[in-house]
Amino acid sequence: MKLTLTSSKLSLAVLVAIASPLAMADEAGWTDDSGWFMGANIGQSRTTIDDPRITANLLAQGLTTTSIADNNRDTGYKLFGGYQFNKYFGLEGGYFNLGQFGFASTTLPAGSLAGNIKIQGLSFGTVGTLPFTERFSAFGRLGLNYAQSRTSFSGTGAGIGVVPLNPNPNKNQINYKLGLGLQYDLTPSLGMRAEVERYRVNDAIGNKGDVDLYSIGLIYRFGVEEPTPPVIIVQREEPPAPIVIEPEPVIEAPKPIPVPVPVPRPVRKKTIFNADTSADSLFDFGKAVVKPGGRAALDQFSAELIGAQFEVITVTGHTDRIGSQAYNEKLSARRAEVVKDYLVVSAGIPANKISARGVAGAEPITKPDECKGKKATRALIACLAPDRRVEVDVDATRTEK
Repeated sequence: MKLTLTSSKLSLAVLVAIASPLAMADEAGWTDDSGWFMGANIGQSRTTIDDPRITANLLAQGLTTTSIADNNRDTGYKLFGGYQFNKYFGLEGGYFNLGQFGFASTTLPAGSLAGNIKIQGLSFGTVGTLPFTERFSAFGRLGLNYAQSRTSFSGTGAGIGVVPLNPNPNKNQINYKLGLGLQYDLTPSLGMRAEVERYRVNDAIGNKGDVDLYSIGLIYRFGVEEPTPPVIIVQREEPPAPIVIEPEPVIEAPKPIPVPVPVPRPVRKKTIFNADTSADSLFDFGKAVVKPGGRAALDQFSAELIGAQFEVITVTGHTDRIGSQAYNEKLSARRAEVVKDYLVVSAGIPANKISARGVAGAEPITKPDECKGKKATRALIACLAPDRRVEVDVDATRTEK
C-alpha cells in the first residue's frame, strides 16, 4: 500500500512562515516571553491511497481488479509540549496517532485483497510564530517524525496468492514533518490552535507517502503572569510666578469687640456593652433580644447623646470563637441591628446617621493563650466573655455657650 500526496508547496510555505518572524526578531530584539508549554490537538487525518499501483501489482499477478474501496480518512490526535524561547521561536515535541487507513479490492478470477495501515509515533521540531495582535498569531513548524507503521494484508479466493509472505509487516522510520496554523490566546496562559500538518511516513513494504492532519486544540503556557499596565507619567509645566504689586497702605477702622458665639464641642465616645453572661448584660447567651437590664444601660447611654449633632455612629457586634463562622456572623449582625434600632428610637438618632455590622469573632479581646480549649464548656464560655460584646462608636458635636 502506498500513501501519496504532494508536499513541495506546503514545505515552501512553512519555511517562509518560520523565516519571517526570525528576521523580524533580529530587527526588533528578543522579548521576554519564554517558558514551558503543553497541549493537545484532535481532528481528521487524510491520505491518498495509490489505487493505480494496487491495480498494477494485481495485474502483474494475473488478476484483474473489478473495484477498489478506499478508507483514506480517520480521527487523529497528538499530545505535545515544549519550550518557547521568545514570542517568535520555540522547540516542540510529542506523540501523534494518525489513525488507520486501508483499501479493499475485488478481483477476477474471483477473490479479494485488503490492506490496512496504522500509524503512530513521536515528533520533534521548531515552531516559528508571527504575532498579528496581542492575542492572535500565525505559526509554522518544521521538524522530524519517528513513525511506526503497522501494516496488515488479507485475501480470499484468488487474492490469497498475492498476499505477501509476511502479512503483518511493521516499519519504524524517521521522516520530515511540517505544518501551518493559527492561534488565539483566550488568556495569557491558555490559547486555542487550528492547524494543518503533513507527516511523511513509510508503509512497511517499501513505499512512502504523506498523511495530513487537520486539527484544533488547546495550548497551556506555564508561569505566565498578567501584564502590568504601563504607568503614564504626565509632566506639567509650572505656571509663571505671579507679579506681586504692593498695595497702598490702608488705614483700618477700629475693630468691633467680638461677641462670644456658641462653640461646637466635638463629642467622641466609644462604649463597649457586655453582650451576655452578667446581670447587666444586653443579651442572653446565644440570643439577640435586649434584656431588661440591658435596656437600662442603653437608656443611660442614649441620655448622654441627647442634644448632640450626630455625624457618624457605628454599632459593631462581636462574638467569641465558639460555634461556626456562619452562625457567629449572623448572631453578631442581629445584635448590632437590635442596638441600632433601640438607639434610633430612644435617642432620636437619624437612621441615616447610624450603621450596624457584625464581625463574628474576628476581633477578640482575649489573647490566644488565655482561654484554651475548643469544646463549649462553662469555663471556656466564661473565659471568652470579654469577646462577646457590642461596641458603639459615636462621632458628634455639642454646642456650648
